[in-house]
Amino acid sequence: MPHARPLATLALLGLLCAAQATCAHEYAPLIRAKKYAEVDRATSIKLGAEPHNADALVARVDLILSQAQDHRYDDAVALAERCIAAHRQQSECHEALGNVLGAKAMNSGILSAMGYATRIRDAFKQAVALDPGNLDARFSLLQYYLQAPGIVGGGKDHAQELVTQTTKLHAEAAKLMQARLDLADGAFAKAEAAALSMPVLASPSLLDSHKELLISLGSKYVQDKKYTDGQRVFEALASRFADSEWGPYGLARTLQEQGKTRDAVALFEKALTMEPGAHIYYRMAQCWQALSDKSKAMAAYEKALDFKPTLNKKQRSDALDQLKSLRG
Repeated sequence: MPHARPLATLALLGLLCAAQATCAHEYAPLIRAKKYAEVDRATSIKLGAEPHNADALVARVDLILSQAQDHRYDDAVALAERCIAAHRQQSECHEALGNVLGAKAMNSGILSAMGYATRIRDAFKQAVALDPGNLDARFSLLQYYLQAPGIVGGGKDHAQELVTQTTKLHAEAAKLMQARLDLADGAFAKAEAAALSMPVLASPSLLDSHKELLISLGSKYVQDKKYTDGQRVFEALASRFADSEWGPYGLARTLQEQGKTRDAVALFEKALTMEPGAHIYYRMAQCWQALSDKSKAMAAYEKALDFKPTLNKKQRSDALDQLKSLRG
């Protein structure tokens, strides 16, 4: 499917950019804690007094991305561009632009997404050039190279060059980057060995990237029906990141794919208590449907459809179809 690949890869890129939205600014801990109203209030006050304050501008971009407010992505682009205009040498301003353009690419058709691609790449490259120690920007640029087609400057050769450069600056970051490259190359055992040998990392950027590596690896195993391998990785994820819903969610998906539906329900329920999400309600609904519990399935589909951030387009369409069928 040569014509479908660019859209799929740029959509994934947009998702990853949005997931890594939080940058190194004074409001980042509040955004990580999901204290969105507090950030909104504090940055509004700050910008009222200092209209070009870089931290506040970047934080407002992050606020929009963290809440997946796609109707406000143009506002976020304007904020990032305002930050760049006032602070052209500040890495985080360029990174913020790359992040929001990545999110816009995820929501766009193929032609629009391809149009954003080089701007995304250039924003991340500029962020890295201005501050080589900006690890968030480095990981985002790496993901661009791994996911974007060569016609817009993607490619594993660029990714490997970035890993090599990073080795000279930050060995742990480079190790995580190499593991991502190995995963993209299909060297799953090598990527897993690196992921499981990593120590507890102090940097929030590295912790996030480590978690995302385990999620991607476990998901790939499950996709390839290597359920024992997937279970092993998601158990490691649950152990290392005990406060993350992705451990129980990944284990639940592993069971669900094997038809162990009732066991999967218990783990989906655990994931929901840790961090509710539309995708969790959607999978829970599938389980209740498989267990012939019509009322619980309908309730879960309704919650999945109402939740913000929303389901992806494919899941949303399926949830609507399933709900219509159940109601009929």
